[in-house]
Amino acid sequence: MNHEVTEEEYAAVIILKNTGVNIIEAALVAKDALEKGRGQILRTRKCLNAGEQELRRQEKTVSFTKAVEAALEARKGRRVRTLVDFRYFCKRLIRQNPELAKRRVRSIRSAECAAWLEKAFDSLHQRRKARAILSGVFSTAIRKGWCDANPVSSVEAPRVQEGRLPILTPEEITNIMNTARKHEGGNCLAAVGMMLYAGIRPHEVARLTWDQVDLSNCAIYIQPRHSKTGGARRVSIHAPLLHILRARQGAANSFICPTNWLKHWRLLRQKAGWEGAHRWSPDALRHTFASYHLSHFRSFSELQCEIGHRDSTLLRTRYVDQRGVVNAKRFWTQAA
Repeated sequence: MNHEVTEEEYAAVIILKNTGVNIIEAALVAKDALEKGRGQILRTRKCLNAGEQELRRQEKTVSFTKAVEAALEARKGRRVRTLVDFRYFCKRLIRQNPELAKRRVRSIRSAECAAWLEKAFDSLHQRRKARAILSGVFSTAIRKGWCDANPVSSVEAPRVQEGRLPILTPEEITNIMNTARKHEGGNCLAAVGMMLYAGIRPHEVARLTWDQVDLSNCAIYIQPRHSKTGGARRVSIHAPLLHILRARQGAANSFICPTNWLKHWRLLRQKAGWEGAHRWSPDALRHTFASYHLSHFRSFSELQCEIGHRDSTLLRTRYVDQRGVVNAKRFWTQAA
C-alpha cells in the first residue's frame, strides 16, 4: 500500500503506542469516542468526562452482605423481635440464593429479586414480609449512595387471601390450661393465662416482669419496647386470670416466664396433643381471647385497646370468629 505517512499521522501513532494498548484497538476507541462526540473534539471530551464520572458512581457500591449489615446497624434501636426477623429473612435469602451474598447492590435488578424471594419462601405471608425487609436493605443502600433505585419497588407484593382464624374449643381450652398446671410445676401457667385471658402475644409475655402486673388495679402494662407494634397498652385482668396470677405471683423484678420460655411453650403444646396432624394455629390463644371478648363485652373499640391494634379493620374482617364461642359469660367469670 502506497501511503506516505505525514508527520501528524506519525505523531498520532507514537501517542497511541505510548498508551501501552494495541494501536489498532486504541484507534478504534478513539474513533468510537469521536463518533459519540459527533466529530467535535470539545463534545468528545465532554462525553469522556461524563462517562468517567458515571463509571466512578457505578463503582461506588458494596456487596449485598455489606448492605444487610449496614441496614441492621441503621435499625439497631428497633425492638429485639424486629431485628431477629430482619436477620432471619436476610440469612434465609442468602442461604437459598448463595450467589446473592457477593452481588453488588447497584447491579441487582427487579426480576432477580422476585426470583430470589420465590425460591427462598414458599408461604405467601413470609414472601410478603421478606419483600418488605429486602426493600429496607435497598432503602439503606440508596441513602448510603450504593445504588440509585430500589429494585424491590417493582416487585409486586403477594396477595394473601385472609381467612378467619380458628379459636380453641372449650375442651381444648381446658386441656391447655390443665397441661400448663402440670408442666414443670406450673411455671408456665401465668404466661399461658395471660395469652388466653388477656390476649398477650408469646413474645410479649416473654419480656414481662411482675412489676408490670398491678393486681390491685387489675391491669397489665405492656411497654412500647416490648410490644409487637411498638405501642404501649394497658390490658385488663379479669376474674380467671386474676385467680391464676394471685396464686403464681413472683418477685417484682422477676420474669413472668421461665428461662427458655419459647422452648417450654412448644413442649407444653406438644404435651397437650398439638403435634403431627393436629397442628397449633399461631396465636391461637390470642384469637380465642378476641372472639370471647367481643362475644361477651360487645365492643370493638374496647377490644382494639386491649389487643393493641391501631384500628379495628383486622378485628372486623378476620380476627374474631364467634361461631366457636360457647358460654362467653362463664369464660370470663369462672376461676380458671
